[in-house]
Amino acid sequence: MALNLTNAQRAEILTQALPYIQKYYQKIVVIKYGGNAMINEELKQQVMEDIVLLSLIGVKVVLVHGGGPEITEQLQKIGKQSSFVDGLRVTDKETAEVVQMVLAGKINKSLVNLLEIKGGKAMGISGLDGHMIHAIPKDERLGFVGKITGVNVVPITDLLEHGYIPVVSTIGCDDDGNVYNINADTAAAFIAGAMQAERLISMTDIAGILRDKDDPSSLIPCIDLKEAEALFEDGTISGGMIPKVECCIDAIHKGVKKVIIMDGRVPHALLIETLTDEGAGTMVTKDKDDER
Repeated sequence: MALNLTNAQRAEILTQALPYIQKYYQKIVVIKYGGNAMINEELKQQVMEDIVLLSLIGVKVVLVHGGGPEITEQLQKIGKQSSFVDGLRVTDKETAEVVQMVLAGKINKSLVNLLEIKGGKAMGISGLDGHMIHAIPKDERLGFVGKITGVNVVPITDLLEHGYIPVVSTIGCDDDGNVYNINADTAAAFIAGAMQAERLISMTDIAGILRDKDDPSSLIPCIDLKEAEALFEDGTISGGMIPKVECCIDAIHKGVKKVIIMDGRVPHALLIETLTDEGAGTMVTKDKDDER
């Protein structure tokens, strides 16, 4: 919906964004995008526009994506039922091949294509390229689900230096060439940590960390590591939020300055988070004294 703004009002909006543009100029922001936040096509277009805008104003954006729903859909097409243990997909050899095909192929290249259409300069890579994500089996019950043992971010930094938006699909490999399905939140945390990113932004299908999971208005705007520990203990952080928040904490420990969990279904949530006072979702920080 177009807003009836005067040229003066448009100029005012742009000048209000200036301090934030200066704050993020030439800084690395890793965006984890995937799962249910990718399903709505119109929203996906807006997310790509936001990423291109951030890139054009000098933010070094790295897009790390998953694609669980599309993997499930593809497996169903070949008559294969998905099963999960502790929220992770049980991955046999055939499933690992489907994961590679969907993530490194269809989803990765469609996101690159969208970014290019929106005026960005993007390049798709997977965790196999340059052996970027090195992994070993995480749990014998899960098959080819990988536990990350190291990341080589040189391919990503090379692309950033040449003005590209790196689009990273989260599959990994071991020394024998086995391909592993890697949790996208975990991969994003490792990559952001290795790059000492200014921000890791996790776009998901919930508003953030809620005091009451059934009440969106109970959003907690900011927590530090001590408060996160307390929220785990009292059960506020439960179910599917546990691995997401654990990844946020891991990223902070690895050197990421601040991590945001936000609702990727909110139009232009990325710009609200990075270029306004309001922010979006829940910020996880090492120390609460840090300001948004």
